[in-house]
Amino acid sequence: MRRLLLSTLGWSLVLVGVVLYPLPGPGLLVLVLGLALLSRYDPWAARRLAPLQQRALVETRRTVATWPRLLVTASVTVALGVSGLVWLADPARPGWWLLPAWTWLPGGTWAGVGQIVSGVAGLAIVVWARVALVRREPDAMTASGLVR
Repeated sequence: MRRLLLSTLGWSLVLVGVVLYPLPGPGLLVLVLGLALLSRYDPWAARRLAPLQQRALVETRRTVATWPRLLVTASVTVALGVSGLVWLADPARPGWWLLPAWTWLPGGTWAGVGQIVSGVAGLAIVVWARVALVRREPDAMTASGLVR
């Protein structure tokens, strides 16, 4: 029974992740969460998840390895979350917008909520990555006064 529930939830998350992937929001995260649930019982899902996990850790570490990269990553992540507020405010289409009306803030309220949630989750991941993945070298710790 447990396997059936986890498999159903896993496949549901995979399908929702595929649908959400091209939209603003956590589509890739939902997809990977579904794959992680499926990998508990299905070897094929575990084989596909392992390289994704390794690649995600390597790339995440790279984006926070130096202070300039950390600041850029955090700034873009905060901008993503804050841009969700624009969707929630739903301002009128400006006169300078040359594209068709349907292209102005597509997705409505839930796109904004998704962007805000993505921004908060992304910022939490940035903080976690800086703390957990970037190891301080002994010389750097000595130079900064953390170790004598």
